[in-house]
Amino acid sequence: MKTSATYYLLAIITLTSLTIANLSHAESPTNPSKEQLGKQLFNDQSLSKSGTQSCASCHDSQHAFIDSRKNIQHKELAGNTVSLGQDKRSLGDINAPSLTYAALVPDFHFDKEEGLFIGGLFLNGRAKNLKDQAKQPFTNPIEMQTTPEVVVSKVTNQYGDSLKSLYGDDIFSSTDKAFDAIADSIAAFERTKAFSSFDSKFDRVLQGKEQFTPEEQRGHDIFVDEDKANCAACHPVPELTSSKQDSLFTDFTYDNLGVPSNHPLRVLNGLGGSHQDDGLYNNPQVNDPELKGAFRVSSLRNIAVTAPYMHNGIFTDLRTVISFYNDRDVEGAINPETGNEWRKPEVDATKNTEELGDLGLKEDEIDDILAFLKTLTDQRYEHLMADSSSK
Repeated sequence: MKTSATYYLLAIITLTSLTIANLSHAESPTNPSKEQLGKQLFNDQSLSKSGTQSCASCHDSQHAFIDSRKNIQHKELAGNTVSLGQDKRSLGDINAPSLTYAALVPDFHFDKEEGLFIGGLFLNGRAKNLKDQAKQPFTNPIEMQTTPEVVVSKVTNQYGDSLKSLYGDDIFSSTDKAFDAIADSIAAFERTKAFSSFDSKFDRVLQGKEQFTPEEQRGHDIFVDEDKANCAACHPVPELTSSKQDSLFTDFTYDNLGVPSNHPLRVLNGLGGSHQDDGLYNNPQVNDPELKGAFRVSSLRNIAVTAPYMHNGIFTDLRTVISFYNDRDVEGAINPETGNEWRKPEVDATKNTEELGDLGLKEDEIDDILAFLKTLTDQRYEHLMADSSSK
């Protein structure tokens, strides 16, 4: 018995030692997981042309992975309408969307049964999936302004051993292979719970842990009512048994909402007033002119803390967006941010007139919808709503 007990004790000690050693190896800075390496790459400014911008520059983890920087270089633009490039001068034409829950967006594809394009990253679906999306900011001439060769060279010097341990000793045998692995590790980080926590008040209500206020409940009811706002037609409300992908308050389709062009932005970024962004139609896989001006239906999770709004950042307040949906096509209706009538859509011919534009909502009903939308904010970002309301 004594001998057996001794062996048993030695076995426990050996097993414990091996477990600790394995954990130490997994957490070692030189042997990180894909997720850990992806986090390092996501936050590394040196990977841009001049070493001034990382993925995190435009997707701040403390602000629901949007660009929280104020564009002080171009005061004509409200807040963070679009992101500055790494040269601190260049401006794009699209508002940087939140990366929260982006990992759950399905790959870009055409659904033959529905007859619709679905999914894809970026608001025009030009990236098939998350890994494809992770590559493009590096080479974008406005954003990080570099090349795959330069990125791979920098990663080789700083993270070469880590990449080899994760993807094999021959990972640097070609630029394409290494660049693909870099994007893969960033995508792995973006699939972690840090981006998709599902712990908003809405989730807590769904789980029976909290209750909506009367205002939030009314907003929910108007949101789903086919004879009222009918927002759920494109932003379906999940149930407790819904999959994560079906819980993002989007059907991942594409729609032309009739958004006006952002004139001040067009002046500053040099595209000019005659430029027209055709959205999905710019995607090489799309050739239907009826899809001009269509952009992917965004998730509404964290919508209350991810201003500015619409694909070109033209609205700074979420209530304005609801008002736009409500009376865009009503003669004499006023944009509350400008005090003027709503301007003509950038792409007018194909705008959606069946599901928005003249909903007939009253002001208190708009307030109720806004209250409901605020419940879709992840718990870690709820303080941002209080911060914005106190300003």
